[in-house]
Amino acid sequence: MRFLVITDLHQKRADVGWINEEIRNQGAESVLFLGDVTNFGTKETAAKILSSIDSTVYAIPGNCDPLDFAEGIKDVAVDMHGKAADVGGCRLVGLGGSNPTIFHTPFELSEDELYDGLKKNASEGMILMTHAPSYGILDQIPSGQSVGSTAIKRIVDEYRPILALSGHIHEAVGVVSRNGTLFVNPGPAKDGCFGVVDVVDGKASAEIFKH
Repeated sequence: MRFLVITDLHQKRADVGWINEEIRNQGAESVLFLGDVTNFGTKETAAKILSSIDSTVYAIPGNCDPLDFAEGIKDVAVDMHGKAADVGGCRLVGLGGSNPTIFHTPFELSEDELYDGLKKNASEGMILMTHAPSYGILDQIPSGQSVGSTAIKRIVDEYRPILALSGHIHEAVGVVSRNGTLFVNPGPAKDGCFGVVDVVDGKASAEIFKH
């Protein structure tokens, strides 16, 4: 199964053109969108953007998306906020929003809410879709401070997903393997960044590109 992974578009609608081009070029079977579809926009804006992507899109909200994101996108994409889905033999488990930030953005959740929201669907061998990263992994801001979620790290430690996908921290782009989990932050789509993930026989691999 091949996924195109994008995050942090921040309402840059013009970029949908290259996203559709890369879906075709990379032979992606589905798109995983890790949030911040909008930049403090509405559910209608989120739906308009997602409906213009030429693929089945599995999406979660980011901290800059509206609280009614899930309601807005339900007819144009697969809402993965607090949900699970089986796709091509892969189990996706998603939760959007972020742990609290100093900016008080619209879609922030407490660590308890993040933990409970993921635990209800979590299972070993899953693909974890979150907007915020696990604490200590692909979560450093330019000062060097780690700002990831302790709750997401706890879920990773307990369930050991084969793949943990996140965005949110624009500078922390990378692919890291740790304790059997492949962590991926593809970088912000608003800057032309995306990831391609392959899952074959329960094993994940990933590459990051810039269009």
